[in-house]
Amino acid sequence: QVQLVQAGGGLVQAGGSLTLSCAASGSILRFNDMGWYRQAPGEQRELVAGITSGGITNVVDSVKGRFTLSKHTHKNTVFLQMNSLKPGDTAVYYCNAPIQSRSWGQGTQVTVSA
Repeated sequence: QVQLVQAGGGLVQAGGSLTLSCAASGSILRFNDMGWYRQAPGEQRELVAGITSGGITNVVDSVKGRFTLSKHTHKNTVFLQMNSLKPGDTAVYYCNAPIQSRSWGQGTQVTVSA
């Protein structure tokens, strides 16, 4: 069973930055794509960013230019660097690996104040 442990998040003012991490058990990230999702109150969970096993990254338009992903393969950890945060980014963030599987991190609250 894949275990995903998240860290980071918290409260930040608009324009600030936060970094989330997702540490996976075994070598799951070496051979599988991984995604970051977020879910705001009353909203459906949405995909925000993804990174392939080969390190190719992609983010949705709403965070393009502000969010970046990186992967530390040997530590089986993926990082989501979030800059220029907006109140609309407030949500619980989840990592998911392999992407679209049932393996999720525990969720991390990100709150951006105006």
